[in-house]
Amino acid sequence: MEKRRHSRTELKSKLVIKQLDGTSHKEVSIEVCDISKAGVGFNCTEPLSISGIYEGFLTIWTKEVIHAFLEIVRIEMHEDYFEYGAIFVGMPEMDSKRIEIYQQVERLTKE
Repeated sequence: MEKRRHSRTELKSKLVIKQLDGTSHKEVSIEVCDISKAGVGFNCTEPLSISGIYEGFLTIWTKEVIHAFLEIVRIEMHEDYFEYGAIFVGMPEMDSKRIEIYQQVERLTKE
């Protein structure tokens, strides 16, 4: 049984992130596995910090870029990459709605 509060959608996209605390300004591309209005799951070859806050630029299906802040809440190490779970921090309602609308359209097209 699904325990998530918000449904998740796979999205073939990239994020470019940098740590906000000033310790790193390196931009890193990541592969988005799933996204919901509450957060995002992604893979990355770079180690990131649990509870770290990162600035992200998410290119969505309409080719628009959503500027978001992400807090890392889950890390799984794999042989050659890391799998992360992050929640959005302070995402504007308009951007959250964009994700929600896409999920509804995707669900309808699969029926």
